[in-house]
Parts: sequence; structure tokens; C-alpha cells
Amino acid sequence: MAGDRLRIICGPTGAGKSAVALDLCETYDAAIVSADSRQIYRDFDIGTAKPTGEERARVTHYGVDVARPDERFSAARWASEADEWVACASKMGKEAVIVGGTGLYIKALVDPLFSAPAVDPLQRAELASELETKSLTELRRWCEGLDPARAHLGRTQLVRAIETALLSGSRISALHAEHKAATAIEAQDEKAAYLVVDPGSGLGSRIETRVDRMLEAGWADEVRELKRSVPPDAPAWKASGYSVMREHVEGRLDLSSARQRIIIETRQYAKRQRTWLRHQLPPAAVTVVNPEDSQARAVVREWWEGAE
Repeated sequence: MAGDRLRIICGPTGAGKSAVALDLCETYDAAIVSADSRQIYRDFDIGTAKPTGEERARVTHYGVDVARPDERFSAARWASEADEWVACASKMGKEAVIVGGTGLYIKALVDPLFSAPAVDPLQRAELASELETKSLTELRRWCEGLDPARAHLGRTQLVRAIETALLSGSRISALHAEHKAATAIEAQDEKAAYLVVDPGSGLGSRIETRVDRMLEAGWADEVRELKRSVPPDAPAWKASGYSVMREHVEGRLDLSSARQRIIIETRQYAKRQRTWLRHQLPPAAVTVVNPEDSQARAVVREWWEGAE
């Protein structure tokens, strides 16, 4: 990002981030940049709680419906495009607010991901052919000599560490340490102001209500239609609940059981999001708001104005 302090609204799934963001953006004539790794996929609408046409008419949205269901969309690519979306909003005279619960997207935007040095593609192809014949034990032995700090990792990471060490003369572990030190110079709490939306103990019932609304809105019919055109291994199917709904529409799971499994999976996902937020966000830059609290709107506006 270009040095301005970002406003980021995040929190666990089902917490009420979208409602808070819509109200805020209408009040301050701002735009929403979605940081949701599943809302980027076209046609996967109901199960991702994608903003409705009416909501998009009320507030400008970026980052929704930008990829095919079978397309892989990395965090680095999202961060790069988010920069452009923020710039587009600025040209329209609008502030941009990052809204979503995909932690890796948020981290990639605030703290750009590490990139290994470029290597000669022909040399890399030749080395890759040789490394393919090596066992995991042999790869670890190589890595212990070239980059010992990476020798405990899996096959893909071992190969990358060996390639980088041999072809660039640098250790990935050392490059990671340099990157971390460089990015630490500008603290995250100076780059962004975070509003964490979390209803606390009320999240469980909110998740149940949301799942029921999705089912009532025709989620099963949406999945039946998607199955006709979207390959079963497409990345978009990884969105929470979609694999369970596929089992249901294929007759392998009754609706009641599907509903219960989706609720459980969603609660587990929300728990992981809470853990990520607790450990990854700088406490000094975080404001927490319970959307069910009577003072929630005042807290949100104070956060907005304090991030100037």
C-alpha cells in the first residue's frame, strides 16, 4: 500500500462484518474491498454470503465475482489487485475499507509476502528433474547441508530450499529473516487500523441463523446448478459448506444432517479465524466491537474517525 493507514474490518465468519461495513460506508461515502477468498468466485453466491445486488447498489464493492470457479487465486494476487481497487475508489473520491475474514489476504496486503529470488528457468528445470528422483530422506540430507533451518519441512519446501541455495547462492531461511527484519521497521499498527467485529458468545446462534437463511434461499438448488458446469476439483468448491451440500444434492446426506455438519464446520472455521486474529494483529491497532451492543455504532464511528 502507498503509505496511507488502511482501515480493515475483520472478524470470524457470521459475526456481522458486512452489516457494520455497509452502515459505515453509507455514512462516510466509502467503498468496500472484499477480503473474502470465496466471494471472489463467480456463481458461488448463497453459500458465501455474497453481497446482494441491493447492497452493491447502496455501496460500491470491489473484489467480488472477479474469478472463474476453476481459477486459482493466490493471496499475493489478491493483494496486488486490492491495491488497484483502493486506487480506483480514491479516483472516485471514496475511502476504501478492507472487509473480510481471510487472514492470509489481509496479511498479504499489510505485510507483503516473501518472494524468493528469481532463478534461471532452464537450470531450475534440470535440477527439478534430478530432485524428483530423490527420496524424502535424501532431500533432507541435501537440505541439512545447504539450508539446515529448512531441513525439517515437507518435500515441496525442501525442493524449493535446495533450488534457491544452489541456483541463487542464498538460503531461504536467511532471506526470510532479512524480509522479516525489513518489514518490522514499519510496524503493522502504523500501516492499518483494525476493527474486529465479534459478538462473543452470540456467534454460535448467529451462525445457525445464517445457515438456515442460506438453505431457505435455495443453496441446494444453487449447488445442483453449479455441478452442471463447475469441475469437482475447482478451488471454489472449497468454500465452507459446499462439499457438504454436494453430498446432500447427490443423495448421500439428508438435509438435517447436512445442516448440522455445516454449522459444526462453520463454527470450527470461526474458531480458527479468532485464533488467527488474536495472534496476528497488533493489539495497539485493534478495536473490538460487539455488533449486538447498544453502543456498537458509536464505537464504529469513533474507530473510523480515529484512523484519520
